[in-house]
Amino acid sequence: MTDRDNRPPEGQGAIGVIGGSGLYEMEGLEEVASVSVDTPFGSPSDALITGTLEGVPMVFLPRHGRGHRIAPSHLNARANMFAMKKLGVSRIVSVSAVGSMREEIRPGDIVVVDQFFDRTKGRPGSFFGDGIVTHVLFADPVCPVLSECLVEAGVEAGARIHKGGTYLVIDGPQFSTRAESRVYRQWGVDVIGMTNLPEARLAREAEICYATMALATDYDCWHETEEDVSVDAVLAVLRDNVARAQEILHAAVKRVPRNRDCPCPRALENAIITDSDRIPTSVKKDLDILVGKYLSPQGQRSKGEG
Repeated sequence: MTDRDNRPPEGQGAIGVIGGSGLYEMEGLEEVASVSVDTPFGSPSDALITGTLEGVPMVFLPRHGRGHRIAPSHLNARANMFAMKKLGVSRIVSVSAVGSMREEIRPGDIVVVDQFFDRTKGRPGSFFGDGIVTHVLFADPVCPVLSECLVEAGVEAGARIHKGGTYLVIDGPQFSTRAESRVYRQWGVDVIGMTNLPEARLAREAEICYATMALATDYDCWHETEEDVSVDAVLAVLRDNVARAQEILHAAVKRVPRNRDCPCPRALENAIITDSDRIPTSVKKDLDILVGKYLSPQGQRSKGEG
């Protein structure tokens, strides 16, 4: 089955879910199909799973691949996000295991973050740069509407949920040193993880709404009265968190409005800097689903008139 066959009906964007550690499948999906998607950036982490959840078109991707085969710094985020766009996804919920950097965010809590701080090195964070330059606004890196749907669904599900917070993204795969953890706390971050950038940047370039549901599994290694983080401890908390995350996702999809009244769908409207006639034909072809509507003669006229 091709990715074109699995696009949702015209005008009805699917909701994408990128599952992090522990979330390798989406319970309750109906009309399920597995889709292999080709992208100009290589292969996604795994085949994408399409279906419907609570009657809403959905696309699911296990971030690290089934069996957790891909380390955080080796993820092909560009292929993952491009594949989502190619299947008609208009909103993405990222589910991510994180360490807590605050006493009040306890293991088992969920944080719907609203900011990111990047400490990664060398991860490709843009679809553009080879013959086409864009500069999208990224001051507010998550979709406020989609995030609010997650918060409301979390409250409904009875989760200990925190609205807002800064997610510090590190390369890994090692956890922090004690010195690093203490310094990060001084910076005022709320949770620490290894994956959600460049996903959020790429989602913005693809004009996809993006929100993060961060599942706190531990206190990193800064906490003086808690044991240092260990894989066994993380997995034990994660199992409970993933079950709650599934429940929240079921509730959230019913709250998501059909129309997108947020800035996300227009992120590229005034962001393409390169003259259209200077962009190589091959680049226009590869990135058509991202920029085609702005590079067509009609799109150029509309942009100039605005």
